[in-house]
Amino acid sequence: MCACVSVRESERERAGGVSEFFNRLEDCRVPSSFREHLPLSPGWFCLCEKLCFKEEEKSIIDPKLVLLFGLVKLCLSSHRIVHELADELKMGVKGLQYFMETCCPDTCVPVDLKQMAVDHVKAHPDSSATVVVDGMACLRYWYRCQAWVHGGQWQEYMHILQEFVDAFTAARIHLVFFFDGTVEDQKRAEWVKRRLRVNQDIARIFQHIKIHAQQPNSRDLFCLPSGLATFSRFALKSLGQETRCSVREGDYEISDYALSHDCMGILGQDTDFVIYNTAPYLSINKLNLNKMTTVLFSRERLCQVLKLHVTDLPLLSCLLGNDIVPEQRMQRLRNNALSSYQKKHKHVQGDKVYAVADFINAHHPSSGGTFGVSSLSIVEAEREAFEKSIRMYLLPGQISPWLENSCSVPESMCLMGKYVPADILQAALEKHTRAECFLVYNVLYDGVVECSNTLEDENEVEIPPQAVLYLPLRERIYGLLLPVQPDCSGQTVSVKEWFVFPGNPLKEPARVTPKPLNNLKGPPDLMALWFRTDPEVKAVQASTLLDVFDLYEFTDELKRFDSPLIAVICLVTYIAIQVRPLSLEDVDAYLSQAVCVRFKSFREMQQLRTPVVDPRAVQLGSLFVRGLTYLIAANSACGFPFPMGELMPWKTFDGLLFHSKYLQAHSGCPKEELLEGNPSWMSLFLSVRELVLEACRRRGVPVQSRPRRLQNRDARAMEADDLHLERRPQLHHSAHQEFRQQPRASSHYQHGYRPRHPKRGRYHLAPR
Repeated sequence: MCACVSVRESERERAGGVSEFFNRLEDCRVPSSFREHLPLSPGWFCLCEKLCFKEEEKSIIDPKLVLLFGLVKLCLSSHRIVHELADELKMGVKGLQYFMETCCPDTCVPVDLKQMAVDHVKAHPDSSATVVVDGMACLRYWYRCQAWVHGGQWQEYMHILQEFVDAFTAARIHLVFFFDGTVEDQKRAEWVKRRLRVNQDIARIFQHIKIHAQQPNSRDLFCLPSGLATFSRFALKSLGQETRCSVREGDYEISDYALSHDCMGILGQDTDFVIYNTAPYLSINKLNLNKMTTVLFSRERLCQVLKLHVTDLPLLSCLLGNDIVPEQRMQRLRNNALSSYQKKHKHVQGDKVYAVADFINAHHPSSGGTFGVSSLSIVEAEREAFEKSIRMYLLPGQISPWLENSCSVPESMCLMGKYVPADILQAALEKHTRAECFLVYNVLYDGVVECSNTLEDENEVEIPPQAVLYLPLRERIYGLLLPVQPDCSGQTVSVKEWFVFPGNPLKEPARVTPKPLNNLKGPPDLMALWFRTDPEVKAVQASTLLDVFDLYEFTDELKRFDSPLIAVICLVTYIAIQVRPLSLEDVDAYLSQAVCVRFKSFREMQQLRTPVVDPRAVQLGSLFVRGLTYLIAANSACGFPFPMGELMPWKTFDGLLFHSKYLQAHSGCPKEELLEGNPSWMSLFLSVRELVLEACRRRGVPVQSRPRRLQNRDARAMEADDLHLERRPQLHHSAHQEFRQQPRASSHYQHGYRPRHPKRGRYHLAPR
């Protein structure tokens, strides 16, 4: 959402003053050629991109006037611009949130949730007061932990979720949580746009850390911990909450559930819930948990203000722009509507929305005229986009006057059905919708998976992106679920991956071919793994999961550890083998925190502080947590040999604790101090450590001691080449070493995506 100053000589002569001149602003983008004339920091460009001249005016207008006009305009309307920029980052209808809050505050109704629940039960005596919660929209509200850059404060996060649930329980309000289980094709472009934008924010976060050696304290530089959405659904289930995962567009399933179950409201932060004809939309951002109050965005009052019927709201959404119909695509129609509206009305705040509503009323279908969107002066491509988007808002049984045929959008087809037994697919669907598994249903249904942003430094020399590092692991998970051999026609099954990492433009998905496990003879028997419960199969489930991590031969040794420690051993060993420069100090940091976190309360975690923030430790923390998501995916594929609740980060990881152990380990801290002087912790640490190092030695990857000079406020992080001058590496090896050469990671990920410094070599990827 950017603006462009449109100035012609005739317009400047007619302009009666600055206010009239600025009323002629139109939407557009700033050309990069003007940036050199703007002496502003990068943080200002998001605002200054509101200002430039049209192509034909470049030769006659001094580019410095761009800055002049821009700053004047910003001073006059900074409040509006800030709200518009924030509104662009929200899901839903472009500009509608700002319009309702600022231009039509009467559509925003303060409500007392306790009283609302009482009134709802009186009106619906056969049902409870139920609120459907859009879990994806609540993540930022929930994650209020002060530390976020280190990988996540998971015990503290669990405590926050418990307080949230307790507050609604005390108000006698039943909660049903929904999380997005897929990204539909029509929203893929918007998903990609947002992910690439977050990549830029992450680059700025690492730049800040390298300069200041501290976590950014600005909300403009903030990133939720990796995997938060995935782990939140399991966290809420562990708290006894009804939790669901969608199989199609999440907003649709939430709206459908709320309407069909007579729910009290939908708690979220997405103006699409104003457009759907469903239960009332309640704001999570305005929620006061202590008073149990929030704001209800009233679609009925909005319709009164705009003189529209509720069935017209989907068309309003299309014309304003939403996640399916890009805002720029409707620019011509909006301009025409605004021009027509301004001829009849004086300029008012929010006139774009008023103009679009006036346009809808002027073209409303009538019994004697042209029916539906065909009555609009639009081209065929626009008509198709309109109809598709309007159908997305139609819940079962609803119709639209703008469509000749009001059938809702059909669900997508199951593309992998011919490779998967029907019982397996049905079981995967049921576990997915109940939020009991991860990734498996997406692989088995249409073979498309996605992974959002991770805190990764695009300039990191030694550690590859998590998408690359965990690729061999995912190939083996896919090999459990899908055929690894070509079919009778010679076609090979592949999984499409939309994985976000620095340098990946996300123009197309990577195609990943399933790979067999090393120790499995013949195709895996999913029917046995998933449905049989005898002890023999339970052992096979566990050994199969270990085979996914290439630790099959350590099955007996791992039996003496509990599930959380087995999870840590699997991940740290895998990371150490894949990332050759991983040092003994890194391994000690991972393992010592995994031992200590078992015995600490969240109150103790809250007291933790680190003197500095190290960018490499930040990436290693995120790498581990992202690895936990693949671990629970493997656990799902293998038939749940380990309880899901035992594999969660609040059982295995704490960001601040890991960061402090990392700083201690690389400062030469004695092992006794790492384990806080506790002999039993020390004993457990040493036994886990020996197993990890032995597994690495057998793979021909002896782990070296390589202490690093830590970043501080007075010194920038060292170059990777300088690290080897710190101390000569000491090899930890045994006389019996095995080396097994395996193919490298998929070339689709390994080459060509990520920009590198000229001195930088390829990622140090271990054989797999």
